[in-house]
Amino acid sequence: MRKSSPVLRFLPFAFFLLTLFSQTRPALDGTRVVILGTGNPNADPERSGPAVAIMVNGSAYLVDCGPGVVRRAAAAARDRSFPALQAPKLNRVFITHLHSDHTLGYPDLIFSPWVLGRDTPLEAYGPRGLQEMTDAIEKAWRKDVNIRVHGLEQANPTGYKVRVHEITPGVVYKDANVTVTAIPVKHGTWDAAFGYRFQTADRTIVVSGDTAPAEAIATACSGCDVLLHEIYNPRGPALQVRHWREYFRAFHTAPAELARIALAAHPKLLVLYHQVLEGLPEQDLIDQMKENYSGAFVSARDLDVY
Repeated sequence: MRKSSPVLRFLPFAFFLLTLFSQTRPALDGTRVVILGTGNPNADPERSGPAVAIMVNGSAYLVDCGPGVVRRAAAAARDRSFPALQAPKLNRVFITHLHSDHTLGYPDLIFSPWVLGRDTPLEAYGPRGLQEMTDAIEKAWRKDVNIRVHGLEQANPTGYKVRVHEITPGVVYKDANVTVTAIPVKHGTWDAAFGYRFQTADRTIVVSGDTAPAEAIATACSGCDVLLHEIYNPRGPALQVRHWREYFRAFHTAPAELARIALAAHPKLLVLYHQVLEGLPEQDLIDQMKENYSGAFVSARDLDVY
């Protein structure tokens, strides 16, 4: 029997190593979704506040800035090989609505990257009221800015500034990497709340933000590569109280409702994020989705990459 050459015998192992490396080290080219936070107002140390990074050709586009956003981004830069998520490079954010759990990291996103070297203003897109919120934050930290700029730190005088863009539905941002479209959604009594559609050369990503079931999300997805959608567990103990039951129905989306949205949207992958578990195991929420939806879906955890 003729023996194979050492080179040929090594090829399968080399292919295995190449495949493993490509799966564990995200490429800088193309589009990736990095989950920075899947949490909610509950103080769960395993889940930071809601925030997502859409990575396109090595550039970062943040959606929302819940508590811990800058440190979670730093963890993704270090552990998931996304250098654009290093603090000084964080310079764009698209805010879905002004609930505190989605914006408590906003002062962090304004000031921490500046302290660490960002010298360009933060570009912030969001609903009416974002300018007022920004002005109040800058006023609250006015003494800090004065000390850093004029004191011994000699900080640059531009990196803490914010250029606010209060948006309406439609295309709100476009550059060589991505076109971002704001989608109006229904979030209880908020006067304005948005989801976002990111269209890149290789993928379409839709992020729901906080919303009750909204046809606009299904329409925006329409076969998209990844649909990130909020969800709550209707079996939670709080839902036995009428007040909370009415609140969740007006502000959020239950598994059966999300299944209907996903069936209309037919995404290649549905990602559950900003999960309101209501004290029940995450698996209970997953089981309810399986009962209603047979498509591909995952329940996200912080620092997952899709």
